[in-house]
Amino acid sequence: MVSEFDYPAWVILAFGIYSFAAGVGELRSPGFWASMIDNIDKNPAVRFLAGIILIAIGTPLYLMGPWSDADWMLVVVKIIGAGMILEGALFLAFGDWFTRFARWLMGYASRLWVWIAILFGIAAIILAELRIADTAQI
Repeated sequence: MVSEFDYPAWVILAFGIYSFAAGVGELRSPGFWASMIDNIDKNPAVRFLAGIILIAIGTPLYLMGPWSDADWMLVVVKIIGAGMILEGALFLAFGDWFTRFARWLMGYASRLWVWIAILFGIAAIILAELRIADTAQI
């Protein structure tokens, strides 16, 4: 019986699945990421919604549990949450500049980013599953 639900591990698992799937999607359909950025750049309403969604999801991730150096996975979740809040604020305040920067960043090493996303996804899935399995045995 599980005595405590391990939120950080499940969040890392979800981010791993997201990262892996996004990388595979770009491999299968090259230009998918760039097209997405172009669509966001052309539509201020989509930029606004993206900003709100990033802040709305990032805030509870950042607020998940007290800061604890002893739990590295919780620290990673808090960093992801803080990054999402910052990204959302940038979309709202400087959306046009931010999408140009994102387009430049992706164009600079697009294949590299795809493989980083896939490898990060695989690593996150494995680490989260190991921790979830370990927690389930307690």
